Amino acid sequence: MIPIRCKAVSGVALSTVDGETKLLVMKRVKGSFWCHVAGTVEAGETGWQTIVREFGEETGITVCELYTAHYLEQFYESASNTVEVVPVFVVYCPPNQAVTLNDEHTEYRWCSLTEAKALVSFPGQQALYDHVWHHFVAHRPSPLMRVALR
Repeated sequence: MIPIRCKAVSGVALSTVDGETKLLVMKRVKGSFWCHVAGTVEAGETGWQTIVREFGEETGITVCELYTAHYLEQFYESASNTVEVVPVFVVYCPPNQAVTLNDEHTEYRWCSLTEAKALVSFPGQQALYDHVWHHFVAHRPSPLMRVALR
């Protein structure tokens, strides 16, 4: 048997930069690969509370408009012999959103869809970015997908 576990969430930030919609990718210190925001759910937190906290910690972004992406990242983790399932959120940021990285990342870029997909290492990331672009940039999401921040 291969256990399935869900212990983390992730989020993709969108902002208008120089008149164009861009998504945020960051280069991780550990592994030196490009990614979006992600983190482990702490005791007593909901998934949406975790991603709000992680955005603040990793990027300095204060989340004001949050949606569930209706997408699950999933991958096999060989070290623990588990299938990891990670619910994804989308954050709409104000135009030209400032980013202040913590020590988990060395650099960041606001990218077009094509640029972001060229930077990331994993096919699942590319598929996620296509999904986000289609459902959150080319079209506006259903208001039913909005997360009420309280």
